Amino acid sequence: MIAEAGLIALWLAASLALLQLFLAFAGLKGGKVELLAAMRPVAVAQGVLTALAFALLITLFLRSDMSVLLVAMNSHSAKPWLYKFAGTWGNHEGSMLLWVAVMGVAGGAVALFERALRRDTHMATLGAQAAISLGFYAFLLFSSNPFARVDPPPADGQGLNPLLQDPGLAFHPPTLYLGYVGLSVAFSFAVGALLTRAVDAAFARAMRPWVLGAWILLTLGITAGSYWAYYELGWGGWWFWDPVENASLMPWLAATALLHSVTVLATRDGLRAWTIMLAVVAFSMSMVGTFLVRSGILTSVHAFAVDPERGSFILALLAIYIGGALALFGWRIGSVREGAPFELVSRETLLVVNNLLLSVILGIVLIGTLYPLMTEAFGHKVSVGAPYFDRIAGPIALTLMIAMAVGPLTRWRRDRLPAVGRRLVIPATGGAMAAVFIAAVAWGRIGPLPFFGLTVAIGVGIASLAPLWKRKLRRTPLFTWGMVIAHLGCAVSLAGMACDSAFTVEKLVAARPGDAIRTAGWTLRFVKIMPLAGDNWTALQADMAVDRGGRAVMMRPQSRFFTSPPTTTSEAALLTQWDGQLYVVLGEEVEGGRWQLRIWWKPFVTLIWFGGVLIALGGALALIGHERRGWLVKWRGRRAVA
Repeated sequence: MIAEAGLIALWLAASLALLQLFLAFAGLKGGKVELLAAMRPVAVAQGVLTALAFALLITLFLRSDMSVLLVAMNSHSAKPWLYKFAGTWGNHEGSMLLWVAVMGVAGGAVALFERALRRDTHMATLGAQAAISLGFYAFLLFSSNPFARVDPPPADGQGLNPLLQDPGLAFHPPTLYLGYVGLSVAFSFAVGALLTRAVDAAFARAMRPWVLGAWILLTLGITAGSYWAYYELGWGGWWFWDPVENASLMPWLAATALLHSVTVLATRDGLRAWTIMLAVVAFSMSMVGTFLVRSGILTSVHAFAVDPERGSFILALLAIYIGGALALFGWRIGSVREGAPFELVSRETLLVVNNLLLSVILGIVLIGTLYPLMTEAFGHKVSVGAPYFDRIAGPIALTLMIAMAVGPLTRWRRDRLPAVGRRLVIPATGGAMAAVFIAAVAWGRIGPLPFFGLTVAIGVGIASLAPLWKRKLRRTPLFTWGMVIAHLGCAVSLAGMACDSAFTVEKLVAARPGDAIRTAGWTLRFVKIMPLAGDNWTALQADMAVDRGGRAVMMRPQSRFFTSPPTTTSEAALLTQWDGQLYVVLGEEVEGGRWQLRIWWKPFVTLIWFGGVLIALGGALALIGHERRGWLVKWRGRRAVA
């Protein structure tokens, strides 16, 4: 009965989405904005029904109901409850239901809480959101039913992919999906504004919280996913330029550009066309990522290998939504009035430069991701890996960081080059001093890109604090603190990336218990190998006594074997110090009773993820600051009227 109730909830939600779209069409066609009052409860009910359907699917997984095909294919009764719970979205159908549920709840929130938009724009926005939802409802109900039954039910399930049996599964995918859905709402706002010719500051202020929220969640999701892959896959790296990793990076790049554009439109009434176009591009990238992950054309530990028919369905949705939005953009953008003018030397110009550089990087990543797939379709296999992305995108990313540092030091609308130069003296001096120091201590050990990366990171870190100079910190607006912390986080992450690239030491050995291994100032004594058993796995564990001129600490890398499905995984052991991480992986046994061990010392690598957290924290402070300021303005206005 639970599965049937979930399916009924989905069908009812799809019916309400169709009704919502019809009401929007009728209201816009006949100029009946009063129909917005009827659309609001329809959207809210849709959100409730989709949330109910997803809650019912979670219940089926927690109960290990093997009569449901999805549970039988992706769960096992012996799994810990956390992986039963997170396993709900650790598969194609469940993750798509999560997507639809979040989209339904978001649409309900737009209907319930949005009051700043013009009524006709609000109605068009809800209609666009209903149109997007309808496509995904059809995809679920006709192509990817999460509640399909299997008869007779198996005695037990096939189990979840062991690589996904990690607490990261409970955090990483949901944050990404929340970010993607936030971009779908921004897309709906853009379509609504184009349909009603209401591309103005009020529209931007209404859309900005959704863009900021999506950007924060994408930042957290990518940061968490990077660290999860870093310690789970046992290869010692934090970014592989895997196509599915790129599929999450591309929407973030577009959302970063959109965030800056919508902020300019909301506060300075500029960059109107940029804002609309970037809203379309950001959602397009999330749809491209969805297609890559679910089409079956990729072989990746991150991808859901499903049949190509489902990929064709998503490709059709992408063509309809994005093609339609681009056609609407071309049709209506001529009627959008030019925003407020600004001089060549101004903060707006620097933000346009930022957007151009982000767009170039996005194009590089998109080409590098899709080119091998296109050549393979014509019978030629081409590999595009880290060297392409590092050499092409790396210098542009460093240029972007410099532009990001200069932007907050430049005034809005109009400024003078000598004045900007004076404000850059301290950051530039700090970067130059850092360059001299790095060259003195690491010459010959550091490549050009990491060298410039560290230099730029220090200069940007100093420049990011500049908006706080000569301010009373307690009276500094919260959104200014958010900008400072987010930009500082970018500098911190860049420093971690450069240090990891320049100074990582790797050692591969075959050792017996009792042997001592020395690398990068560390001494690792191989104590013993011992067997272990977990809830649904067995393992061999190496006990390593690790010392660097002080008290020894134990590290315990494992090689685990899962029976359902049969898989062997490497569980890396990590020792985090203030100046980096020691990373140890246990390999296979070789002749003579020796065991393969791979050891990395990675100086300051944790700055990569610490910087990611700072970026997200800065975004959260900016979101709170802007919303609090908007609430105070409304409250004062109501008080003045009273």
